[in-house]
Amino acid sequence: MPRALIFEPSYLRIKSRIDSISGIETMVMTPDRKVLIGGREVDIKDEPPEIGWLSFDLFQNRAIGGYVGALLGSPVLEWIQSGAAGFDNPVFAEFIKKGARLTTSNAQSVAMAEYVLANVLDHFQRGPERKKAQNEHRWDRLAFREVMNSRWLVVGFGAIGRETAKRARAFGAHITGVRRSIGTDEIADKMISPDELPSHLPTADVVVLSLPLSKQTENLVDAKFLAAMKTDSVLVNVGRGGLVDEDALLKALDEGRPEFAILDVFRNEPLPADSPFWSHKRVALTAHASAIGSGLVARGDDLFLENLSRFVKNEPLINEANPRDVQGE
Repeated sequence: MPRALIFEPSYLRIKSRIDSISGIETMVMTPDRKVLIGGREVDIKDEPPEIGWLSFDLFQNRAIGGYVGALLGSPVLEWIQSGAAGFDNPVFAEFIKKGARLTTSNAQSVAMAEYVLANVLDHFQRGPERKKAQNEHRWDRLAFREVMNSRWLVVGFGAIGRETAKRARAFGAHITGVRRSIGTDEIADKMISPDELPSHLPTADVVVLSLPLSKQTENLVDAKFLAAMKTDSVLVNVGRGGLVDEDALLKALDEGRPEFAILDVFRNEPLPADSPFWSHKRVALTAHASAIGSGLVARGDDLFLENLSRFVKNEPLINEANPRDVQGE
């Protein structure tokens, strides 16, 4: 019977649900890194896990180092469920080298899509100017841009990109999705390959980056990319900071192309206090917080339990990462 290692706060939240899944032995790691099976403390070297869940609770706890170390030390590790959407952290490649399967999370997609729409709408609707007028008791009737008939270029059309497109399209936006496997998609008006991206930048009102960081995507948004954008366009990055050449972006913003940038991720995090992005008049930024909506944890729990049930039944797993992509091949 395969053993699944789960961080104690996560286990306590889903205990009744996971106990109903037969064919699994649950191992619990406490915040002080003790490992328990049925309340009995065990040596993880003697009873190594086949399954590991990098839950959201772990990302906020110092126990994550010991937890990851325990998984990497397991000679029988078969599968890792990550709470992250991406896999650019080197530890994921280490799991793949061990022969383990990796599934990523789509639990962030709803919150991140709402974040994108809220911030684009705030810019289009001139939210800061309206607030300033209110604070100064000025009756300013400010005209604003409509999302209706605007053209959105969503670069990275996975779970996050599709949820974003779904919401923008509900406002009447035209959606062009960008991904390696083109095909068709009911959420998009048009699907293109990354090679076609440059030819679509000049007509895009909003460009959303929702793709993972890799050797192929690092510095995707460079000076050439930015120069091809419309002067009144908006760049949104909820992917990874490394997707953008930040020096090139600052220069482009100073020149007014794009008109505005909405940035939730940066190359160096936390963003240094002396970064010019903090006070740039054409930037709205947040502290890598677009994913932490009120439904995030519950969706992450549901995904893990669904995949755990599938693992036991030897069924296809949701969001399984391609090992070659994880290893940057």
